[in-house]
Amino acid sequence: MAVALRVTDADRVDAPSVGALAAEIIADPAAAEAVWRQIECDPDSIQTPYQRFDWTMAYLRARSQVGTARILVLRDRDGRPQILLPLLVERRLGLRVARTVGDTHANYHLPLFASRDATSIRAEDISAALTRAARSAGIDVYALQHQPRSWDGTANPFATGGEPEASNGYGLTLEPDPEATMRRVFSADARKKLRSKEKRLIEAHGPVVYRRAETAQEANRFLAAFYAHKAIRFAAMGIADPYADPSIQAFLAAAAAGPNSALEIHALCIAESGRVLATFGGAVNAQRYSGMMTAFDPDSEIARYSPGDLLLQHLVREQATRGRLGFDLGVGEARYKASICDETIELVEKIIPVTLAGRTYGAVRQVLVRAKRGIKRDPRLYAAFQRLRTWRRA
Repeated sequence: MAVALRVTDADRVDAPSVGALAAEIIADPAAAEAVWRQIECDPDSIQTPYQRFDWTMAYLRARSQVGTARILVLRDRDGRPQILLPLLVERRLGLRVARTVGDTHANYHLPLFASRDATSIRAEDISAALTRAARSAGIDVYALQHQPRSWDGTANPFATGGEPEASNGYGLTLEPDPEATMRRVFSADARKKLRSKEKRLIEAHGPVVYRRAETAQEANRFLAAFYAHKAIRFAAMGIADPYADPSIQAFLAAAAAGPNSALEIHALCIAESGRVLATFGGAVNAQRYSGMMTAFDPDSEIARYSPGDLLLQHLVREQATRGRLGFDLGVGEARYKASICDETIELVEKIIPVTLAGRTYGAVRQVLVRAKRGIKRDPRLYAAFQRLRTWRRA
């Protein structure tokens, strides 16, 4: 069901309507809230949790980026909004670049589509509408990262002609029967091993509990443990800790607050002491849990029991029990992802140049994306790159 709200905003930039699509760029995200929430709450919409109003606004506010945010809305010939995409318009190398919100903290940058029919709009028509809007707003180029080729079984027109990225995402479908999901995702041998590890963990350290943060205070406690565990991990790898940034910590705290939070934090804890052994955080909407972050206690007396795997197994069952339909573990290769995920979410970066300078920027971006992909997908090159990065930080 498509919605038919119109946004009135003194700072709105309307592009001339040509063909089936009319584009507008709204300068104040709050002015787009009504239409935004109607699209994201419509059961017919196609979306990821990362473009929810609450997730996006938590990120923009914490990062002091509200002033550079722009909300792109594409409407059909009857004025009904069909596509909505939050953007940041920033100066880079002397150009005005429109890019997606969330950087690498958002695994997927799919626009919100009002319905499955909206995803069938031709990519050429979308690019033409975006170009017209960009000329009105003084934008040189769109750089749209982490565009899934498809989502929920439907093709993403924003991915057409995009450059494949260095890494993909990994997910799985949750079945209505939680136990059927568990049998499909975890082999009998894997379930047996994890039961044995949980039993030995309890024998060594006492009863454990699996918790979902229900209050801001509990979320902050789990986040504090996550930061501590992750800091040790990044230090051992010799790379900068992205979670040490106070603005990122403020974003995660804000996104995890409230009864209908955009970020769910789960933890495995020792019941008596409350010690947090593992954490898992994910962006959520009504249909999907999308993993953003995970960490576990690096103490060898704890790590030997695979607390992260124990928590992940519990999390999959819990999400299926709650009726969510999709579960993913985000972007990037990892053993624990390969062990349970049966879906590869292919990602591309789509560049839409508007000006001649924007075309040059796009050509350079394409070369960089290809180089990064080549390095990450060649084990020898990637190992050499990791060594160089560690050496430079020494």
